Amino acid sequence: MPRKNRLWREGSILHITVRGNRKEDIFKSQEDYCVYLRNLQHSIKFYNNEFQILSYCLMTNHIHLQIETKSVHIKKLMGKINTFYAKYFNNKYDYHGHLFQGRYGSRIIDSDSYILEVSRYISLNPVRANIVDKPEDYKWSSYPMLIGKKKEKLINSDRILSYFIQSKKRELYRMYVEDAMR
Repeated sequence: MPRKNRLWREGSILHITVRGNRKEDIFKSQEDYCVYLRNLQHSIKFYNNEFQILSYCLMTNHIHLQIETKSVHIKKLMGKINTFYAKYFNNKYDYHGHLFQGRYGSRIIDSDSYILEVSRYISLNPVRANIVDKPEDYKWSSYPMLIGKKKEKLINSDRILSYFIQSKKRELYRMYVEDAMR
């Protein structure tokens, strides 16, 4: 039976999730996280910056990406990233079989409030998983970049921060995210 096509349209923003098969770890070392992020960056360049990462979080057994697309379908980017990473992981750990649990999940983000809500959800993932107490302490998330604690790499924070007063945008975003922890 053929699979259903994913909902997508030019210029859409999506919340992408990728989970390890049987909820197993897909990152076992710091090198694994770095390889995934480098591959993501190279893949975006390969497609001539047709994609922008708004926020991300790499957890041990799953991934969250908030991606804005232009004219190239998201399946191209995700196919390239996931195929490369699965080959890398399987080779490194002598793993056989599927690394990921089925296809990646994708949901179109269709409102400004939902853009912010998804970004906050992604940023708080390590806190809710009891890995860190504060979201800025998690190394494999875009949150420290969004609040100005780390130099911005890979992401484009303009879209998310545009909803806040420009002179205080990073602090106001921080308050927005951390309000959900109370």
